[in-house]
Amino acid sequence: MYSKGLPFNTVNDPYWFPMMDVVANFELGFKPPSMHKLRRWMLKEEMERSRCLINFLVNSPAGTWFMKSIEASDTIIKNGELMFKYLDEVVEEIGEENVVQVITDDASNYVNVGMRLMEKMRRLWWTPCAAHCIDLMLEDIGKLNFHATTLSRTRKVVKFIYGNTWVLSLMRTFTKNHELLHPTITQFDTTFLTLQSLYKQKQTLIAMFFLEKWCSSTWAKKVEGVKTQSTVLFDPNFWPHVAFCIKTTISLVSVLREVDSKEIPTMGYIYELMDSGKENIAFSCGDMERKYGPIWRKIDARWTLQLH
Repeated sequence: MYSKGLPFNTVNDPYWFPMMDVVANFELGFKPPSMHKLRRWMLKEEMERSRCLINFLVNSPAGTWFMKSIEASDTIIKNGELMFKYLDEVVEEIGEENVVQVITDDASNYVNVGMRLMEKMRRLWWTPCAAHCIDLMLEDIGKLNFHATTLSRTRKVVKFIYGNTWVLSLMRTFTKNHELLHPTITQFDTTFLTLQSLYKQKQTLIAMFFLEKWCSSTWAKKVEGVKTQSTVLFDPNFWPHVAFCIKTTISLVSVLREVDSKEIPTMGYIYELMDSGKENIAFSCGDMERKYGPIWRKIDARWTLQLH
């Protein structure tokens, strides 16, 4: 886990303890499967056994309860007619008069199904999931040339540190066990929070790569080590670019974490949060449209669908 930078919550995976039990029951001399077995026939068998499930949950003043789930292959997920049929059946089962709103993610197939539901049932309102919508905004922003380049370089730095036990141990000594990686529920929330963590440890990392202990190590002489050290210490653009990426996304990350919180419902003030988030991004860019404009356009492209 340490050498490959796996998140600690890996041990919470439902397959972790069964795997440990199986390994423990083998006698001495147990040989794990090779890389080739894992990536070929074993992966193929697992994919054939794996199932994609769509869960249907019902929310009311009394709370949220699980109604049912269906096995959804790629064919079903991509088939608008089948998706509409399943959602329509759920609404009919609950009673159209009892359904006020249907919430899904905002993948194109769900958008089409949601629109069809509203056409058929005039009292019903379809809404894409706000958290998923904001996560997609972060994904879109991350694809902008400036952000994509910076994120790619940041990943290389983090991958090198977490991919080598000795370097990771040295980093943790310097950061007093503060991690750079912060796994969260959504993918792009994790990406930009990791960016923030990296920037918070800027001076610590600079000091680490100047350290004699690092300079005399074998890792400092390897190609990846030389590139990482050069990026952290000598690239005049790296840290300013990281700072700009944080400035243009931190408000959106904050909104996402607020929306994704299970403590306080945000339905009543989600639009205010988004407006405030956009204003903060513009302010962070010195109100220069050429800087915040591309970010706003990515946000608006997703948020317009959410509003309408």
